[in-house]
Amino acid sequence: MNSNINFKNLWIQQTASPPDANELLVKVRHLKMKHFRTLIVVNILLVATSVFIISIWVYYQPQFKTTKIGIIMAITAMVMYLSVYNRSIPLLKNDDIVQSTREYLNHLLSIKTQQQYLQTTILSAYFILLSIGLCLYLYEYTSRMSILMATLSYSITTAWIAFNWFYIRPRQIKKQQTKLDDIIEKFANLCKQLDE
Repeated sequence: MNSNINFKNLWIQQTASPPDANELLVKVRHLKMKHFRTLIVVNILLVATSVFIISIWVYYQPQFKTTKIGIIMAITAMVMYLSVYNRSIPLLKNDDIVQSTREYLNHLLSIKTQQQYLQTTILSAYFILLSIGLCLYLYEYTSRMSILMATLSYSITTAWIAFNWFYIRPRQIKKQQTKLDDIIEKFANLCKQLDE
């Protein structure tokens, strides 16, 4: 058996077929549709939550200003998040096949930029506003409880916020970025092969 294998020659002789552009477009469309469905669900859930919070305010008539400020902060957080999140609708609907591969790659990169802004800056502001709003909201009701129950209420709320912030949020971000990065990488490779 000959152990003198020239890997460089083998690599040069290898024929690489370019990635199928139609297959990539199908993957992009699938990813966009999934993102669009998520956008619709998030809109429905946050609007329903805001309506529920406002109905609590109207029905129970909180006495403390902290409760009212907490409700306003929570709703502000949701409105802010939705207003920025909904800016991705034009990016998701733009599916112009006439674009060149390079233009389509730039389109995907703009989606990634918008997604990173949402996942870092806006999501951080959302969590901060929502957390402060929730703590202020709970103050009126926990002030009527025993110290043990009030501490337990705040501990459970803080644990839930921390679980979402440190476990669920990073997993969702990584999952979304991995899918988009994979498609962007394939489009970049396609652009390189077409340029050569």
